[in-house]
Amino acid sequence: MAYHASDPRAALAPASGAKPTEGPYAPADYAKFYKTAPQLQADGARTWLVRGRNFVIAYSEVEDGAVLTRHNQPDEYVLLLPDPGLSATITARGETKTVEGHSLAFIPPGDSRITLYGKGRITRLFTPRAADLAAQCSNAANYLEPDPRIPPIQDWPTPPDGFRIRSYTLDVPKTPGRFGRIWRCTTFMVNYLDPAAGPRDIRKLSPHHHDDFEQCSLVLNGSYTHHIRWPWTPDQTHWREDEHELCGAPSVTVIPPPSIHTSRAEEAGQMVDIFCPPRLDFSNKPGWVLNADDYPMPKD
Repeated sequence: MAYHASDPRAALAPASGAKPTEGPYAPADYAKFYKTAPQLQADGARTWLVRGRNFVIAYSEVEDGAVLTRHNQPDEYVLLLPDPGLSATITARGETKTVEGHSLAFIPPGDSRITLYGKGRITRLFTPRAADLAAQCSNAANYLEPDPRIPPIQDWPTPPDGFRIRSYTLDVPKTPGRFGRIWRCTTFMVNYLDPAAGPRDIRKLSPHHHDDFEQCSLVLNGSYTHHIRWPWTPDQTHWREDEHELCGAPSVTVIPPPSIHTSRAEEAGQMVDIFCPPRLDFSNKPGWVLNADDYPMPKD
């Protein structure tokens, strides 16, 4: 890891370093929704679908009254409402709850219905167990074969009081020593990063890697350059060139292990980091996960 001393992640325990070196590396994936047509267009919503190994991102531009439903959803999923002027009424498991804008909600497995009030954008996060959505992703062909560096998804424990609609405001003040604004459920960890006030200081970047999980970086506002490089191995045919990809909003970047990466805001903006399943290292930091009392950690 090479975090700047001012970065709260500098205090994280170092990665194990135990990563397979056999076989070629998986490439990064870039989905720039502002340059492509949506995969779905119905019920007042235009939806772009892109995936990683363990997640599916459904980014939607919605009209007032748009309705989004899931039937027999196999696991818990996430609804992100970044815009203050857009609210949602969610029905799931016999419960109905209205969620205001600039918030995050976790929605139980099974049948659910989301009705949107106002015009704006939302993002839903699913695992690839939502096979109907995974099959329609713009980059579905990139994930037909497993990646030996990434283990299969293992859900985290169910809350003691069971599944229900849970929502949290994104309006959380910055706290010294805490990294971003982090929430988790049984399937996902979402870090709604502190917004960039302007271009990031090039002397305070944070190149780092993950041994065995992907990072999904969702750009909601502004633009970011994702700098990515892969370690060398004895087999030069597996080497990959460094990448310095400029991504505007809205966009998704899938960063595979064990690539070394850091992202630089090029202007004022908002980025969200997404992990599936939740990260243990972030969860072990006291006070970092804002809803830790609602979702227990694995016992082992």
